[in-house]
Amino acid sequence: MNKSKIEKVNFYSDILSKEMSMLVYLPECYNTLIPLPVLYFLHGRSGSENIMFEIDIKTKADQMIKDGEIKPMIIACPRIENSRGVNSSLMCKEVPDFGDNNRIINLGMYEDYFMKEIVPLIDKTFNTIKDRKGRYIGGISAGGYVALHNTFRYQHMFSKVGGHMPALDLQLEDEDKLYFKDIGVWEKYDPIYIARNNNISPDIDVYLDAGDKDEGGFYKGCSILHKILKEKGINSQNHIFPGNHSAEYIQSNIEKYLKFYGC
Repeated sequence: MNKSKIEKVNFYSDILSKEMSMLVYLPECYNTLIPLPVLYFLHGRSGSENIMFEIDIKTKADQMIKDGEIKPMIIACPRIENSRGVNSSLMCKEVPDFGDNNRIINLGMYEDYFMKEIVPLIDKTFNTIKDRKGRYIGGISAGGYVALHNTFRYQHMFSKVGGHMPALDLQLEDEDKLYFKDIGVWEKYDPIYIARNNNISPDIDVYLDAGDKDEGGFYKGCSILHKILKEKGINSQNHIFPGNHSAEYIQSNIEKYLKFYGC
């Protein structure tokens, strides 16, 4: 019997004009005959595709699939850099972070990169269920923000979305102005604004959570978004778990997330 494995996929992004990569988990039962659903799991602003290893997704998924707690699925962790997953510049470039001189902000067509290159590449390379019913997306911190705005902006693409301590700012902060040239562009990508002002498909399942000591106070944004979604009849759940804004918080709750996506 084949063992589960993690494959590294290197590719050249025509949209970003540079080499990129992602890590892809293939469960033990993966073969080329039976298509499987895909979970796209996105890292935070200082992270990378190595989130696959950093929170040990493979070990958790292996055990939960073996125990019958979740159904087998492919998990893809693409590199999205410190981009917030938005189309912020026609030319890909790096600029210093406003609040952290040791960190850079990545500007470019990152929404197009994910939707037009990452998803089609996964569907082309692996035996996937190629419709929204078999396509899920989630992420941590800035990755959770990306997962939410991608889902609300492309509702025909995903059936489940998770924002785990998602970076839901309640107003346009100074450092965000590097990504968004004006309030109109910020609202275009803000999950709370999108949910409040647009129809959201009742076929989308939403999972929100944040720590009770989250330094960004992102449990506040989760609560607001959850209330909007529930009022629209969306199957949304919102949790406040013990912890702060950290990898340890994610590790302590990863089984809950996988159960949401895999059941």
